[in-house]
Amino acid sequence: MKIKYPIIVEGKYDKIKICSLFDATVITTDGFGIFNKKEKLSLIQSLVKKSGRIILLTDSDGGGHLIRSHIKTALSPESIINLYTPKEEGKEKRKKEASKEGILGVEGVDKDILLRLLAPFSEENCGESVDKVPITKADLYAYGLSGRPDSKAKREELLKSLGLPFDMTSNAMLSAINILYSKEEFEKLL
Repeated sequence: MKIKYPIIVEGKYDKIKICSLFDATVITTDGFGIFNKKEKLSLIQSLVKKSGRIILLTDSDGGGHLIRSHIKTALSPESIINLYTPKEEGKEKRKKEASKEGILGVEGVDKDILLRLLAPFSEENCGESVDKVPITKADLYAYGLSGRPDSKAKREELLKSLGLPFDMTSNAMLSAINILYSKEEFEKLL
């Protein structure tokens, strides 16, 4: 499956995993190396100029969040497709020990999850779904997932049940849910 937009991941093993499943342009941040390598960030900005958007797929641990935040400060929000892997405990096969947080990175996530996340962005689908009615911030409010005293707890509970990182902001959650589910599917899950 050929992916329309460049995919940004943390390390070479994440890149190997993605390239084993997709025909895609995959750029690594070299982990925290992105903080010291202005040319890497410049490359990502150039990719956005050429393709219009990039797919940001960092690990769902603290380090992944820091890297994601750093990249987001250098790009316009509409140029980033934020994809999130489930926050699953485990250890990658190639490692002797689990990561500091004990969470699987992109390289350790099941291939079916990656196929589901990236399939909407294949050249065939062009990352667009004309008929899909998006879930909005107003919907999140109506569902009690934002703007209320207990909203944060409800979001965390929902995210855990969906296998997504439970510490996502409401905006990140909205983005992820719109990629993964139709409005009808999401309402059934609720």
